[in-house]
Amino acid sequence: MSLTSSINIASSALTASQLGLQVTSMNMANAANPSYTRQIAMLQAIRGRVSDPYQIGQGVAVTEVRRQIDEALQSRLWAGTAAENSSAQQYGVLAQLETILNEGTEFDMSTQLSSFFNSWTEATTLLDSAATIQNQGEAVASFIRNMRSDLTTQRQQIEDQIDAQVLRANGILDEIATINQTITESEIGDAEASGLRDQRDALVTELSQLMDVSVHENNAGAYDIYSGSTPIVQGGRNRGVEISRVTDDNGQLSVRVEIIADSTPLPVSGGSIGGLLASRDGAIDETLEKLDTLAAQLIFEVNKLHSTGINEDWLTSSAATLAIPSADRALALNDPNNSTLSGLPFEAVNGGFTINVRNDDGSSSTRRIEIDLDGIDSTGQPGFGDDTSADDILAAINATPSIGITASFDSSGRLQIEADPGYSFSFSEDTSGALAVLGVNSFFTGDGAADIGVREDLEVMLGRLDDTGQFIANGTAKLIGDLGNEAVSGLGELSIQKFWSQQATDIASKTASARNKANADAIIRESLDAQRASVSGVSIDEESINLMSYQRQYQGAAQVITTAQEMFDTLLALV
Repeated sequence: MSLTSSINIASSALTASQLGLQVTSMNMANAANPSYTRQIAMLQAIRGRVSDPYQIGQGVAVTEVRRQIDEALQSRLWAGTAAENSSAQQYGVLAQLETILNEGTEFDMSTQLSSFFNSWTEATTLLDSAATIQNQGEAVASFIRNMRSDLTTQRQQIEDQIDAQVLRANGILDEIATINQTITESEIGDAEASGLRDQRDALVTELSQLMDVSVHENNAGAYDIYSGSTPIVQGGRNRGVEISRVTDDNGQLSVRVEIIADSTPLPVSGGSIGGLLASRDGAIDETLEKLDTLAAQLIFEVNKLHSTGINEDWLTSSAATLAIPSADRALALNDPNNSTLSGLPFEAVNGGFTINVRNDDGSSSTRRIEIDLDGIDSTGQPGFGDDTSADDILAAINATPSIGITASFDSSGRLQIEADPGYSFSFSEDTSGALAVLGVNSFFTGDGAADIGVREDLEVMLGRLDDTGQFIANGTAKLIGDLGNEAVSGLGELSIQKFWSQQATDIASKTASARNKANADAIIRESLDAQRASVSGVSIDEESINLMSYQRQYQGAAQVITTAQEMFDTLLALV
């Protein structure tokens, strides 16, 4: 082994030290960069020539500079990021929903319902409180409408956020596909485009904040991005994601993320998009549905009692609130083809109601209006041909001989009943609910939370006739006052107040659970982030040691060259 070989070996050490110093400088420069992955120089001894037994080696070489990364840990961190953002988003939506409901304060639904029913109870002893009842009715109706408006606004905000975030996700996927192409073209041989790979990993991290994805690196160094088992990015090609809104057979609008290229639905459940989708289809839609159900049953149950209520001065006229087009008047009230009534959240049933008519001379008469809604025709087969229609009710009221009242439809299709001069009338014993469905002598108007209101021409009915025909001045007031705590079949045998109380309690419970899950997912993600930092993060202390090591290596190699040069000069001087 010659002195020249010693100089060559030392020269390789100088080169390796210089490259190591560059890697260390790069690491220290990016110590505060959270997206940076620590790089390491891979050193390898250069073997000697087999033909020369005295050639023990040819020095050292930097074979490659690679990122120090644990791919499995990185994948877990992306999954943890998606879970954290999903649970945080769901908690945020539920917290906002809880604020809208505002339960447990004096400005909540429970308080409004209690005040409304209490006003009827108080009217059993204060028979001049009709104005208070009307005001409380308007207050609860307004509260319900406003709450539904707030919930609808919150859902629309969620829809807007979903659109914006899916658009951003698609933009990130485009960027990943572009970087994939660049990395494939840049990495020739063993060279690694570390900066581009860090940039791509940062994009995947941002993507995982929006949606849950899995990442697979192909042989060319490109990332293939999957949602579930569906590929989204394949090398340099982004198949694209978009939002699709589909209305099902029940008229319910569903939202999903799908592939632009072929409309394949994606099972997005993580990230903020997954959290928004779960919140929209879960708590928000459920609360809207429960609010609509509550409003519908409040309208129907109060109207059923109010329609058969009277005051000492009986009715001389009564107009329904439901407008029925002429085509639907001939169809049975329970006929699915009756577009006016089939769309209502409540319905009339088999039964009937009584019209009581009295003359100023003291005589009286009654007429029982039978409501046939059994869904069986005259042959005993299922059908609606023989069931009662609005026209049938009109004809039954006007049947000969007249009892002193006349029924008709006004220009908008609302049933009107007028007493002849010298007569007045009332309703009683409605076992069918037909009067409430049609809105005859009703208290509320509308059929749900969006349009609930108190009728403009309202006359509050506090009394009613008992089974013997005796007038009870506070009969209706007592029944409606008790209604808030009585089981209602349309609410699953829960009372109106209990039904809403359960929903509010359920939202509070879900909010607490969502908060705990969000905190737990945040802790898990932080733990994974710390683990990644311990592997891929830059330690100033460690890099400082490397800096000293490369410096000493460089000095040593330089000293070898100096010594070899001196020995070579001595040898030449002897010649």
